Amino acid sequence: MTTFDCRVPDTRAAGLAAAAAAVRAGRLVVVPTDTSYGVGADAFDQAAVRALLAAKGRGPETPVPVLVGSWSTIDGLVAVVPSTARELVEAFWPGGLSLVLPHAPSLAWDLGRTRGTVVLRMPLHPVALELLRECGPMAITGANADSGAVPHDCGDAYAQLGEAVDVYLDGGPLAADAGSTIVDLTGPEPVIRREGAVSAAAIAEVLGRTPATA
Repeated sequence: MTTFDCRVPDTRAAGLAAAAAAVRAGRLVVVPTDTSYGVGADAFDQAAVRALLAAKGRGPETPVPVLVGSWSTIDGLVAVVPSTARELVEAFWPGGLSLVLPHAPSLAWDLGRTRGTVVLRMPLHPVALELLRECGPMAITGANADSGAVPHDCGDAYAQLGEAVDVYLDGGPLAADAGSTIVDLTGPEPVIRREGAVSAAAIAEVLGRTPATA
C-alpha cells in the first residue's frame, strides 16, 4: 500500500502512474473526486469489482457506479443514448450528476445486481479525470466500509479500507456535500432518484420540464 500526495506535481505524476498500473493489474485504488474520495477498480475486471465490494463489506445488491473520463465514452457503454441523456451530459458533465441508463448488452462486466442498467458519471476533479482517461471506465464508489461515513479526506479512507487498497491518491481535504444527483433515464420520462449536487430546478431548466422524483 502506498499513498501519493497529488498536491505536489512530481508526486502526483508518480501516483497516477502507480494507480494506473494497479488498476490494470486488477487491484484497488482510492482517488479524490468532486463529491468524495472513492475506491475504484477496472470496470471490466470482474474479480477486481468483487474485491472492491469485499473491501467495503458490501454485497452485489447495491451495484457499483461507473465513472468515465469523457463525454464520448457513454456511447460505448449504453445500448441507446436518449436525447435527454445528451442534454444533461452537455449541461452537467463533468460534475455531480449520475445517470442511470440501460447498458450495452455486449459488455462483459459484473457490477452487481444492475438489472441491465448502469449508473454513469464524469467527475469534476483533475486527478480522477486523468486516471480515468488513462485507464478507461472504472467502477468507483465511496471509499468507506459498509457502515462508515463516506470520506472527504484520504486519511479517513485509509482508516476504513486500509491494506485492501493498493494505491491511495491524496488530493487533500474535500468539501463535504450531498453527493451526486441521480437521474434515472431507463423509463419513458426522467426520474430523480436522489437530489444532490445538481438541483432539480437546474435539471428542469435543461430538459424544459420538471422531472418526477422517486
